[in-house]
Amino acid sequence: MKKSEVLSLPSMPLQSPTYPVGPYRFFNRQYMALSYHTNTDAIREALPEPLEPVGDIVSVQWLDLPDGEGFGAYQAAAQIIPCTFKGEPCNFVSQMYVNNTPPLAGGREIWGYPMKFGKATLKVNSDTLTGNLHYADEHIAMGTMVYKHDAFRSDWSHEKELLTRTQVTLKIIPDIDGTPAIAQLVGVKFENVVIKGAWSGRARLQLTPSVNCPLADLPVHSVAGGLHMVTDMTLPYGHVMHDYLVK
Repeated sequence: MKKSEVLSLPSMPLQSPTYPVGPYRFFNRQYMALSYHTNTDAIREALPEPLEPVGDIVSVQWLDLPDGEGFGAYQAAAQIIPCTFKGEPCNFVSQMYVNNTPPLAGGREIWGYPMKFGKATLKVNSDTLTGNLHYADEHIAMGTMVYKHDAFRSDWSHEKELLTRTQVTLKIIPDIDGTPAIAQLVGVKFENVVIKGAWSGRARLQLTPSVNCPLADLPVHSVAGGLHMVTDMTLPYGHVMHDYLVK
């Protein structure tokens, strides 16, 4: 294989790249985002500087992604911390667990999403939207929300703002000697966002302490509410917001 061919590969291994060249379009991407009050000191500890915390509310989100171009179908769970960067409202993606190799590898290698392998599920059980997360065969998180109780709401401007807000990740990739080759805050903004439905309502969230899936390190004091959305969107490449290796 020639040098030019090597440099044109989208990912490893060369015989069958794990994911293709992006951007990546998602269809019927479904969210359940449960917002809750937690400990402000714990939030500060979980946010890398120079990000600044905003209040005491964070969220755990479940995602059902049945049709992701280049990635296939998968489900995920994530912990999101609202914050600011130089005054700009952002969402820091603190933890994320997925059950499919291409998005796990691509998410980490390209954008720095903090993805680990976990078994997340999001489905409707009778009258309840239900999310579960298992890690290392243990039940780590369960979230429940009423199903489409405000079905006739048509103003989705708030949801559109949330979906197009800059997501921030901490991308750390070591060099061959183990020292950091990349240490960056990366910004990602979804594009071509189409909201097919959005519903809010009562919700509950339960987190179990786990050493390698530490969602409960931001403990649930009280649940503020739930948000359920179905969307189409494009995941573009990101941009470097802050480089820790630049002196």
